[in-house]
Amino acid sequence: CIVLVNFILLAFRSSAQQLPRSVAIGSNPPGTVFYALASGLAKVASDGAPFQMAVQPYSGTSTFLPLLDGGEIDFGINNAVDMALSYQGPERLKIGGRNPFQHTPNVRLVMRGAILMTAFLVRKDAPIKTIHDIRGKRVTGEYPAQLANWYNVFGFLAGAGMKFDDVKIIPVPGANEGVDALIQGRADVALHAVDSAKVKEADAAIGVRHISLDCSPQGEKRLRAAVPGYYPLWLKRSQAAGIAEDTCVNAYDIYLTTHKAVNERAVAIILKNIWDNTDKLLPVHPSFKDWTHQRAVDPDVTMPYHPVAVQFFKERGAWPAAMDDIQRKLLALNP
Repeated sequence: CIVLVNFILLAFRSSAQQLPRSVAIGSNPPGTVFYALASGLAKVASDGAPFQMAVQPYSGTSTFLPLLDGGEIDFGINNAVDMALSYQGPERLKIGGRNPFQHTPNVRLVMRGAILMTAFLVRKDAPIKTIHDIRGKRVTGEYPAQLANWYNVFGFLAGAGMKFDDVKIIPVPGANEGVDALIQGRADVALHAVDSAKVKEADAAIGVRHISLDCSPQGEKRLRAAVPGYYPLWLKRSQAAGIAEDTCVNAYDIYLTTHKAVNERAVAIILKNIWDNTDKLLPVHPSFKDWTHQRAVDPDVTMPYHPVAVQFFKERGAWPAAMDDIQRKLLALNP
């Protein structure tokens, strides 16, 4: 009865809301995996909907999080680690002794999606074979426009038993600029998402390849301890651009996010369109192979789901009973 009453109240609130003519989804710049994912989701979400979802690229996902929290943009493509840091805020959570994110208590999760894979990148003819060979090398870092990338570098180094002092950091604002530094010879090692358009561009320009993290049992333990949410993943030779041989990369989850005051009818329409058309996503980008019904709900999520999403997944039998307690605990972090 309680579930039925909640559903009726939710439907009443939704019916009273006028649908917008368009909604915006924030992403990283063109050339990144996040931009490709946002574009694919926007196309599928808009198909047959009474509004259009438009991609709004920013210099990095870190830069639009305050806008998402305040409702100035409607949706976003973000990663699980960023959302843990921003949702809990710097007073409650730090990784590597820092949390430069602005507190975003109003953000909500629509759907857990694909796996984001990241790895270090070097010139194809470089003598660097694994992460242990980068000691003393010029490595792109800082990433003020994409704060998540600092944690990538921190985690990669920690997994290999190294610190920032063991390499020479070349400051860049974002991942694309880091690859540009590699192309231009200003850096020996850059960082980027696996199979991104930018990596393919660099490969065409100078020839590049990803190098393996330390994925020994000890290395994996150090990586997971350094950045909760990270885990190693082995890719086969030629499985993606820049994977010249079997390579161990970093993996973590990608989220479709929103804010708690978003138009509820829009959330319901977008979620249904994506849920019903996951087969149309795969041709857009290889990462969409992991944007599945099975991955949509997970007990390890780092932020609470939007109530429309909770109801949607319950109706489809995709919301295990144990998720109610997890949802309550996450909401309690920002009462």
